[in-house]
Amino acid sequence: MRGLREVLDIPAEEVAGIIGVSVDKYARIEQGEDDITISNLMKIAHKYGVSAEELMFAESPRMRSYFVVRKGQGMSVERTKAYKYRSLVSGFMDHKADVFIVTVEPKPHARTIYKNTHPGQEFNLVLEGQMEIYLGGKTIVLNEGDSIYFDSSQPHGLLAVGDKAVRILAFTV
Repeated sequence: MRGLREVLDIPAEEVAGIIGVSVDKYARIEQGEDDITISNLMKIAHKYGVSAEELMFAESPRMRSYFVVRKGQGMSVERTKAYKYRSLVSGFMDHKADVFIVTVEPKPHARTIYKNTHPGQEFNLVLEGQMEIYLGGKTIVLNEGDSIYFDSSQPHGLLAVGDKAVRILAFTV
């Protein structure tokens, strides 16, 4: 993110304002001392016309016709302590949606769900496990094979249910 700011001559105060954090917190994020949510990365990417993957992985997509990701592969990053993201579209230029496999590890006694918001819409398909999704004040339980499509500007977050990690296919547009 620092590279983006430097190239485009964007003050840290401006980016901190976009994601609603103090300049000090934003500085800690740039230095890798604090986590940043995928939703905040997406807000920055949308504002400055870059992909979330470019901010996450510091690489620019190069493919124009197609991009293959083999099983278990794909650019992976843990941007917050709650979720691990594996991008399935990071190498395709000008993709219209962000597509990730998201893994949420179980927290047996946790009842707090880490919440995000970002512009657009989101589709989640549960690949493995069971989860609770907090969405705009409601808690919805989804099982393997279940899916949900929603307005991602509403506060939302996931919690793995039981002692098994939940894996979802997440599309954001």
